[in-house]
Amino acid sequence: MNAPVEAAVIKQHLIDPEICIRCNTCESICPVGAITHDSNNYVVDVDKCNWCNDCISPCPTGSIDNYRKVLRIKAYSLEEQLGWEELPAEIPSSDLAAMAGEADAVQTLSDAASEEETPAPEPVSDPSGQTPLNTSALGATLPPWSAAHAYTNLYGPKSAQKSVTATVVGNVRVTEVGKTAGGDYDTHHIVLDFGSMPFPVLEGQSIGVIPPGVDAKGKAHHARQYSIASPRNGERPGYNNLSLTIKRVLEDHAGQAVRGVASNFMCDLKVGDKVEVIGPFGTSFLMPNHPRSSIVMICTGTGSAPMRAMTEWRRRLRQSGKFEGGKLLLFFGARTQEELPYFGPLQSLPKDFIDINFAFSRTAGQPKRYVQDAMRERVADLALLLQDPNTYFYVCGLKSMEEGVVLALRDVAKAAGLDWDGIAASLKRDARLHLETY
Repeated sequence: MNAPVEAAVIKQHLIDPEICIRCNTCESICPVGAITHDSNNYVVDVDKCNWCNDCISPCPTGSIDNYRKVLRIKAYSLEEQLGWEELPAEIPSSDLAAMAGEADAVQTLSDAASEEETPAPEPVSDPSGQTPLNTSALGATLPPWSAAHAYTNLYGPKSAQKSVTATVVGNVRVTEVGKTAGGDYDTHHIVLDFGSMPFPVLEGQSIGVIPPGVDAKGKAHHARQYSIASPRNGERPGYNNLSLTIKRVLEDHAGQAVRGVASNFMCDLKVGDKVEVIGPFGTSFLMPNHPRSSIVMICTGTGSAPMRAMTEWRRRLRQSGKFEGGKLLLFFGARTQEELPYFGPLQSLPKDFIDINFAFSRTAGQPKRYVQDAMRERVADLALLLQDPNTYFYVCGLKSMEEGVVLALRDVAKAAGLDWDGIAASLKRDARLHLETY
């Protein structure tokens, strides 16, 4: 006879705080809202987790793929997990049996969450009144079939070498300087050189930067994640370097001064300064390599970093005559033109190379315009690309943009008389829609 449910042993899904780089991927993709966080840790609610495993593949570090056997009635609470600096030790099976009291047997629940009824994912509400969308379920968790092999976790807490030191070889502001710019935003293009240390990266990957010093609790700062803004052969071709696009907010909405730890450390760096780096991370948000593949890039602010990397790699291939030519279509949003990174360089790219569509939401005297508005203005072009199996869509920016972008894609499909359900299934199945929001 099995032990009562309250004495059953479960494998509790946990996140390793030593490896986690707090990128928010797991929380944003969880369809049942089982993952949450505070300023210290990302944690899993044992009462909500249904073991769907949607969060496993997208995690760039593997920190999400951790478990501990515990008694159901003594599962680790959210409060306990939020205070962890490391995972607790495994509890020996003999101790678990003893903890279960006089039960004749301990019921072990399987990794598939046993026979308990699992809650259905909460759909995303659609303000248009149409069928709700679960946007987190639409994004691909695998890379395009032709993407290059990505190396990950070469340096980090669980690696043979905990970190690598990079040297700053460039730090340039890439938003306009002015009263507004100096007041509430400031974006920099920072180039790091790794010298003789191997650090292979691909477009769409990210790294972790460890700020020096300690936090208010006297603990070393956690790594902060930044998307790579340069192509696979470096910001400067032939050198072992890469670039980042980093924004720091200088004032909050109330006008109070804000001094974030990592972003300010990075934006204040000078040529010759040293930076402690871990990574690289990311195995799915990678660009296709096969000839004539097209890429639709949708981003806001510093979400432009991976898009810059993809665009520059395509530009270099085109210059060398090694690319047969797929389409590049960019939808780029910001509050104002002055806040948009790389605005000047984007203007110099050939029109037959990349089709650029800007959207500004806070331009004086103009109606608010977002990337999804710009997308709906290109129904004919996007409808053709949605049907093309060689077209890949990449979305990067704030989490709040994700729903609007996916709804715009659905509206485009419906306006063109396409079967959205079929299109959405193919985008997921063929790794054609990639969502990286935070």
